[in-house]
Amino acid sequence: MMRRRPLIRSIVLTLLATTLAAASVSAQRSTLSGKVTDEKTGRPIAGIALGVARVSKLRAEQPADPIKWEKKLTTDKEGRFEMKVGSNLEGLNEVILFTASEDHANQIYKGLTFEGQVPRLKDVQRDGVVKLDLTKDCTGIDFVLRSQVATGMRNVMVPMRDGTKLATDIYLPEGDGPWPAILSRTPYNKTSNKNKRGARSLARNGYAVVAQDFRGRFASEGETDMPFINDGWGKLQDGYDTIEWIVKQPWCNGKVGTSGGSALGITQIMTAGSTPPHLVCQSIGVACGSLYHHAAWQGGAFRKKLVEQWLTGNKFSPDCLKLMTGNPNYNDLWRGMDASTRSEVINVPGFFQGGWYDVFNQGTIDAFMWRQYKGGEGARGKQKLLMGPWVHGRNRKPGEVQFPENAVQIPKAADQGRWFDYWLKGEQNGIMDEPAVTYYVMGDVSDPKAPGNEWRFSDVWPVPSKATPYYIHADGTLSMEKPPADGKSKTYTYDPKKPVPTLGGCNLCMKKGPYDQRKLENRPDVLLYTTVPLTQPVEVTGQIKAYLWASSSCRDTDFTVKLTDVYPDGRSMLVLDGIIRARHRNTFEKDELLTPGEIYKFKIDLWSTSLIFNKGHRIRVAVSSSNYPRWDPNPNTGDGFRANDKTIVAENTIYHDAEHPSHILLPVVEAK
Repeated sequence: MMRRRPLIRSIVLTLLATTLAAASVSAQRSTLSGKVTDEKTGRPIAGIALGVARVSKLRAEQPADPIKWEKKLTTDKEGRFEMKVGSNLEGLNEVILFTASEDHANQIYKGLTFEGQVPRLKDVQRDGVVKLDLTKDCTGIDFVLRSQVATGMRNVMVPMRDGTKLATDIYLPEGDGPWPAILSRTPYNKTSNKNKRGARSLARNGYAVVAQDFRGRFASEGETDMPFINDGWGKLQDGYDTIEWIVKQPWCNGKVGTSGGSALGITQIMTAGSTPPHLVCQSIGVACGSLYHHAAWQGGAFRKKLVEQWLTGNKFSPDCLKLMTGNPNYNDLWRGMDASTRSEVINVPGFFQGGWYDVFNQGTIDAFMWRQYKGGEGARGKQKLLMGPWVHGRNRKPGEVQFPENAVQIPKAADQGRWFDYWLKGEQNGIMDEPAVTYYVMGDVSDPKAPGNEWRFSDVWPVPSKATPYYIHADGTLSMEKPPADGKSKTYTYDPKKPVPTLGGCNLCMKKGPYDQRKLENRPDVLLYTTVPLTQPVEVTGQIKAYLWASSSCRDTDFTVKLTDVYPDGRSMLVLDGIIRARHRNTFEKDELLTPGEIYKFKIDLWSTSLIFNKGHRIRVAVSSSNYPRWDPNPNTGDGFRANDKTIVAENTIYHDAEHPSHILLPVVEAK
């Protein structure tokens, strides 16, 4: 016991020192407090967020960028807020305080309003902004806020043509209407925080906002065999019925737009195909125009991970997956969810936003093209397209690369707010006088002097380019030189039980974006073809397709192609990939099995990109027969899709001779 006394004495002394230090700090504490009330009623407002930022710690890149604040307060049920703070903390003699409400015109103390929830750097630098000295008490710091969003209506049950009622929330601006309305329909729950924030933001800008749960989802009635099947031009037309219900409400002025991304974008595309009379415009993000070609059966191969995880993760009925996998060919089911079949009757402007690494990369572009060049009178020539270096959401760091800050700084020509203001409010803001297409040209991310990594604009899509074949050769080279008459073939073994793993690409539910492919490129079932180091940069902008002459020992198999950008340090960064199921080499509408050993021509669509391969880089093409779980492995049997568990090992051969000039076709843009 005697040996423990020094330890006990040490603990006592430590506790005493801590207590004294705490007492010292407590003695130096100051109070920041006040109250928030409503301008119209004079009543206190509970739950209002306030931000505190030290002037010495303000962070923002540009004057228009939002500041980064350090402390958040929230008003109680009496509208009051209070904070105790140690006055010896650096910078507390200059702090700013502001409200951060979603539903009110926010203010910086004392009374200076600003746009949004967080002030910008230029806002806090204005004359009249009070810098509070928290080395002493600052009490009675009051705010009087003006509401910008009226109390909304929740779970209004809107009847569809079959009597099913869909749960709908409505957010109205403060003041007297009627207003133009913006509709978002979702399978993800209309009451999610993300949906509510978006709705309130639009309502603050003078729009009646309508958010609705899909049929059979969350608070809505009904059932569905497959997502989106009731959103288009079929027997049930939930989007059409909702829009026509909205225009009959006293708070709507007769104009309706639609908004949302991903599933919320797909339902918009389907709804446009039903041609609601009062639909005026749409803003469609990261979506696709054909559920078969762009989502479920790319190249005729089942997008296993995307479809299965999305359906199960969102708790759709197992019948949905059964219906999808039970229809592996393009048929009437899929035609009912293919907006290209409705291009000529669609008559509304659309603003399409997508990403080069997005799961619906080509789906976004195709949906834009169908309407821009083949649409009805109200649609043709009135579409906009924005393509950035993003995955399924705006992020300057997709996969294993990081783009400059400008990658997430959207140009004025692609401002969604201006789009709605023009079409729904009639504001002559010039957005329709600007180029139809805004796109980001990617470049070498390790060389700040490399060309690319910038926004460009075009009146047309695709932009002018030269279709340039790069031929694959038996010695593993890739060049513009045509293969010789006696060019050799190369054979590899594809075992469905040992598929090439997926590593990046246009995915949703797994790693997405550009990843270094070297760990996969040394497999015996992957054939590589690479150029010499480039002596000049090569820009590739547009849709990319590969043409392979190949044969198989089986009645059916798959062929996959990857395009990568090989950096001088050896990194082989994925740009795009694609697949073709052999039985669908000529048509997706029926099966045409192979004759083993016979040579066929296969076209593989890799979708679209815009990238400058920098000087010193190499362009690489990788050929194989699997990419799992991005696509369901082909069992090589020729049997129906998942008809049994049988698999066959295939010997697949690629040809590189004058008669069979396998190549990738790159849309090369001339340097300016």
